[in-house]
Amino acid sequence: MSTSLDTLKGAIESALGEQIQSIKNEFGEITVTVKPGSYYAAAQTLRDHADLRFEQLIDLCGVDYSDYGMGGYEGPRFAAVSHLLSVSRNQRVRLKVFAPDDELPVVASVNALWNSANWFEREAFDLYGIIFDGHEDLRRILTDYGFIGHPMRKDFPTSGTVEMRYDADAKRVIYQPVTIEPREITPRVIREDNYGGL
Repeated sequence: MSTSLDTLKGAIESALGEQIQSIKNEFGEITVTVKPGSYYAAAQTLRDHADLRFEQLIDLCGVDYSDYGMGGYEGPRFAAVSHLLSVSRNQRVRLKVFAPDDELPVVASVNALWNSANWFEREAFDLYGIIFDGHEDLRRILTDYGFIGHPMRKDFPTSGTVEMRYDADAKRVIYQPVTIEPREITPRVIREDNYGGL
């Protein structure tokens, strides 16, 4: 681990203390996993602490760990993962929190800390069903208003269950059961003569 990452890790451990579940160096960045009840407070500390100053939330996404590690994973299913940037210190950190309940995944919203979290949290809600407690406008952003389910969950059917189409006779959009037959497509590779200069 480089000296700057060691220094950053020490500063985060000092600032967050008991709020940390785990902290490690992954892919050349520090990943901090915090307890669900401490998520908002930990995020605020990362933003406001004089030794940290993570002023920008670059990304926030949902993760479904149900098939993680080829099915041998034992732990909470859903997590919200944020990537934070300190412009003043030129450092990055990955902040992770697991939702304690797999049936109704709820974590705190950080939209009040970084307004860029607004659409990211709506996307994670729409695609994974993670509820961000305290978000003022948590509604679907990518799927249709009447859509049922969360399409990025690993147990969501790959073809869906309902399709939408315009019916010329009814002169409106209608919903009906999926009419596409599921099939497995194997791509055929065709290479030209002298492919790769041989």
